[in-house]
Amino acid sequence: MLKDITLGQYYPVKSIVHSLDARTKLFATVIFMASIFVINQFWAYAVAFAFMFLISKVSNIPASYLVKGVKPLRWIILFTFIINIFFVQGGEILLQFGILKISELGLRTAFFMAIRLILLVVVTSILTLTTSPIELTDGIENICSPLKKFGFPAHELAMMMTIALRFIPTLLDETDKIMKAQMSRGADFESKNIISRAKNMVPLLIPLFVSAFRRADELSMAMEARCYRGGENRTKMKQSKLGKSDYITDIVVVLFLGFTIASRFIKLI
Repeated sequence: MLKDITLGQYYPVKSIVHSLDARTKLFATVIFMASIFVINQFWAYAVAFAFMFLISKVSNIPASYLVKGVKPLRWIILFTFIINIFFVQGGEILLQFGILKISELGLRTAFFMAIRLILLVVVTSILTLTTSPIELTDGIENICSPLKKFGFPAHELAMMMTIALRFIPTLLDETDKIMKAQMSRGADFESKNIISRAKNMVPLLIPLFVSAFRRADELSMAMEARCYRGGENRTKMKQSKLGKSDYITDIVVVLFLGFTIASRFIKLI
C-alpha cells in the first residue's frame, strides 16, 4: 500500500507539462481545485475527469499510475461517502433503516464529495509528479515574493513545504523497510483484527519517528555546513521565465473555470 502513494514523488519524463514553469502549474492546480468545488452536475464532473485524463496523456504519466495514488485513500473516501449519505438530508427519502435515512440530496452529496476527493488527489499528484522539488520551491517563492515587503518569509515557507514533500517518498521507503524487518520478527500488519493491528503499529511508529528526527538533524547539519542562510542574497542557476505555452495553459485553465461556472446553470444529469 505504501508503494501506491504517488503524492510527493517526481516522475522524470519529457513532456509539455514537465516543461511548464512551476508558477503556471501551481496556478493551474489552484484554479482546478476551485473548479472542482464549483461543479454541481454529474456530467460536468465527467468532463473534469476527461480533462484530467487528457492532462495525464500530455504529461506522459500513465493513468494507472494516478489511479494507484488514489488507492491508499480509499477508506477515507468511503468514510466520507457514508457520513454524507446518512447525515445529509433533503429531497425524497430513497431508503430507510430505522433512524437512518438515505435521501436524494444525501446520495447526491455523497457522490459529489467522493468525486471531489478523487480529483483533488489526482491533480495534486500530477503537480508533484511533473515538478521537481527545486522547481516547486522556486515557484512557491516567486509567487510569494511580493509579500516579502510585508515581512513574509517567502523563501523559508517554500523551502519548508518542498522539504516536507521531498521527504514523503523517503519516509515511505523507510516505513517499508521497518515493516519488513518487524514482519521477519513475527509482527502481523495484515491481520483482520483491528486491535491487533493497532498494537503492532507501535513498534513501527517509534523507529520511524527516530529515523525521521535523525534525517532532519542530518539535513540541518548539511545545510549549516554549506552556510545556508535563507533566501537573502542568493542567486539561482536557472531563472524562471514564462513562455508561450505557460500563457496558453493559463488561458485554458481559466476557460475551464468559466465552463464549471456555466455548468451550474445547465441541467443535464
